Amino acid sequence: MSLAGKVVIVTGASSGIGAATAEAFAKQGSKVVLTGRNQANLKSTEAACKTANSNVELLVIAADVTTDAEKIIKTTIDKFGQLDVLVNNAGMGKWGSILDIDVDQFDLVMNTNLRSVFLLTKYAAPHLVKTQGSIVNVSSVAGLRSFEGISVYCTSKAALDQFTRCIALDLAPKNVRVNAVNPGVIVTEFHKRLGFSDEEDAKFLEHSKTTHALGRVGEPNEVADAIIFLASDSSSFITGATLPIDGGRHAMCPR
Repeated sequence: MSLAGKVVIVTGASSGIGAATAEAFAKQGSKVVLTGRNQANLKSTEAACKTANSNVELLVIAADVTTDAEKIIKTTIDKFGQLDVLVNNAGMGKWGSILDIDVDQFDLVMNTNLRSVFLLTKYAAPHLVKTQGSIVNVSSVAGLRSFEGISVYCTSKAALDQFTRCIALDLAPKNVRVNAVNPGVIVTEFHKRLGFSDEEDAKFLEHSKTTHALGRVGEPNEVADAIIFLASDSSSFITGATLPIDGGRHAMCPR
C-alpha cells in the first residue's frame, strides 16, 4: 500500500481505535507519531507498535489536541522533516438533552471533536502539500444519524463530516486527499468514559448486535484497516468521502 517510510500522526493513540490504527501503520513500516493525554496508555501503544514491527520509528508526544495542535505538528517536523498522513482520531462524547446540558459541555465537546481538527489540519496542511499526503478523520455513525441524549456529540461529528468534504475540495488542487471513517459501535472504552458501568457497557454491546445489520459490533482493527486503506495509494482516487464502518448501522431504522 506504499505506506512504508511515510510519516503518520495518530491523535488519540493511547487507546481504542487510535491505538489499533497506530499499530496498523507500524506494521506497514510507517514512521508513527503517537499523541494522547494518557502517558501510561501511550507507553502501551508504543510497546504494541514495537511488537508489530521491531524496526518501527516512533515519536511519542504527550499532548492535548485542544491546546497543543501546533506543538504536535512542529515536533513531528523537527523529528522527521516531513508529514505524509494525519489521522484525526482524538474525540469525546457527553450525555445530556438540551434541557440539561450547559455551554461548558458544548464547548468541551466541540473544541475536542472539531476545533482541534481544524487546528491540526491548518498547521499540517502546508507539510501535506509538500508530500501530496492525506488526512483521515475519525467521525462516527452519529454524524450520519441522530441519537437521543447525545446531541452535542452528534452535532460535532456531523460538522466534522462537512469539514472533511470542504477541506477535501480546498486541498484537491494540491493533490492532498481528505476522507473520514464513520464507525458504528466499536468495542472500546468509549461508553465507559460516558459513564457506563461494566454491566451497563456489556448490556449495551449485547443490545447493539440488534441495531447493526451484520448482527454484531465492530472491533478497533476493523476501523484501523479502513483508515490504512484511505491513507494509502490504494485509494488514490477517493477524496471527500465519509465511509461508514458500522456493520450497516447507518442503514437501519432507529431502535
